[in-house]
Amino acid sequence: MNLTYRTAGESHGPALFAVIEGLPAGLELAPEDIDTDLARRQLGYGRGGRMKIEKDRVQVKTGLRHGRTIGSPLTMEIPNLDWPNWAEDRMAVWEPSSEVDPITLPRPGHADLAGMLKYEGDDLRPILERASARETAARVAAGGVAKAFLRRYGMEVRSHVVRIGPEEAPRPDVLELADFDGVDESRVRCLDADATERMAAAIKAAGQRHDTLGGIFEVWVFGVLPGLGSHQSGDLRLDGRLGQALLGIQAIKGVELGAGFELGTLPGSEAHDEIFHSDDRGYYRRTNRSGGIEGGMTHGMPLVVRAVMKPISTLTRPLASVDVATKEAQKAFKERSDICAVPAAGVVAEAAVAFVLAQALVEKFGGDSIDQTDAAVERYRSTIAG
Repeated sequence: MNLTYRTAGESHGPALFAVIEGLPAGLELAPEDIDTDLARRQLGYGRGGRMKIEKDRVQVKTGLRHGRTIGSPLTMEIPNLDWPNWAEDRMAVWEPSSEVDPITLPRPGHADLAGMLKYEGDDLRPILERASARETAARVAAGGVAKAFLRRYGMEVRSHVVRIGPEEAPRPDVLELADFDGVDESRVRCLDADATERMAAAIKAAGQRHDTLGGIFEVWVFGVLPGLGSHQSGDLRLDGRLGQALLGIQAIKGVELGAGFELGTLPGSEAHDEIFHSDDRGYYRRTNRSGGIEGGMTHGMPLVVRAVMKPISTLTRPLASVDVATKEAQKAFKERSDICAVPAAGVVAEAAVAFVLAQALVEKFGGDSIDQTDAAVERYRSTIAG
């Protein structure tokens, strides 16, 4: 069986849901495997008022018994604590008790207008509720399960912010797992203390201008098994799958692996990671410009993925738009939002990367039970050792 997941729910509906299929039976899970990342997703200077309301915690509904998966679909629910404030009118499941005015002022940069045209509606509310980045809480829940699965085989996923607006942190060529200790203590999830303050100042200034900021983050995965993914077909190449997963996150507009676009400026003699071998290390590289992937497959070095998030499209000083009901020029709709969510986007991206790797792991090693997967991984490690 393939490992897949699907989310459901609206930003101000009763709850968000994630359903995972294809997990081997017997995988141990604990609430903190999921809740820790849900809390991390709510971190970051520049977040809006919604984060003061929600205290995301997962409620597992199916697929788990006594803290172990049982092979059936794993269903997780994340209640929206803001739901009672909306239930009687704007997001009532059944007929509302009073008339609800439609939203007719689409925001530039948001799904509002394209979604309304696609579904032939006259109210933007159904579009913006599902398009909202609130949905990523369910993705993070699925990613927490994937991380627990990967961790069993020595893989650890981390992220950090390298740029917010005009402010950029120095980017060392090499990072170790220990370098990420304490990254969540930075209010913008940046590894550099000086850059943290500059980024926070930029966010504050943007808020004072009634503006928003985007930025760039990196995801690193340590302890990656070589051979995940495949060169056999384009849709099996791991770099392509990672690109799709990351670009499927709200507001992500570009993805790089390893040195990324810089590789287009280098000659081949400087672009590729030379291969070495020793009895104690086996095959290894001294550089990692490839970001841990060659030919669509992992090769054993850390996986390094970088992505850019555009500024949030809901501004407190709205941009020009058109009222879809009257076709008259108006300012766009505005609703409670963030100034900057790049630190949270890094956590969401961890989940996306983790799930792609977990899928590749299941594809390569299979196993209806976790013991079967363990045995297959161990055989493979023995085969490639040295």
